[in-house]
Amino acid sequence: MTVQPSRYELALLASMTALLIWSGITPHDRFTWWLEVAPILIGVPALILLYPTLRLTPLTYALVWLHCLILMLGGHYTYAQVPLGFWIQDALGFARNHYDRIGHFAQGFIPAMLAREIFIRRSPLGGSRWLPFLVVCFCLAFSAFYELIEFWTALAVGGAATDFLGTQGDVWDTQWDMQLALVGAIVSLLTLSRAQDRQLEARGAAPRAVPAPSY
Repeated sequence: MTVQPSRYELALLASMTALLIWSGITPHDRFTWWLEVAPILIGVPALILLYPTLRLTPLTYALVWLHCLILMLGGHYTYAQVPLGFWIQDALGFARNHYDRIGHFAQGFIPAMLAREIFIRRSPLGGSRWLPFLVVCFCLAFSAFYELIEFWTALAVGGAATDFLGTQGDVWDTQWDMQLALVGAIVSLLTLSRAQDRQLEARGAAPRAVPAPSY
């Protein structure tokens, strides 16, 4: 049976596409824009291709949309120049634009729910006590891999990757990024797991109780 997308899902896709087009109009740096939106150009088509066999919950799709927005703003302005970051800097007296910190917190917060749902629906981990631990491990691995991509890009293109790296002179930027992804993943699991479980139950894909091993 063909799965028909809901109006909600179509609205998310349409608005994300419109925002992607906006972000690509005269960005601060075209090369940086391509680097920042590359996860969208890869991930969203993959979710569309998987849609007939893996229709995710409304919560997960909304979080993916939010992550896309964060990436598009970072791509359009560069992370060090996003107006929201300057507003936070002025309001809280920070020494730098911390929009990149928001992005890396989201890099744990949002993939945690995506990974959790896929683990529940496509692996034996649904209902397992190992599920939260492995979700956090996945998010940390994803964050570390992204830092390696930044490193490889810097090696390949040199100074042209400065805006993509967005370190703003912070020698501990890489460690801050991974730590915030870790915190984001934990916060996501603590605050959104029950809501996701309710939506999974409505889809007939609630976490299954895993029997204790017998020895």
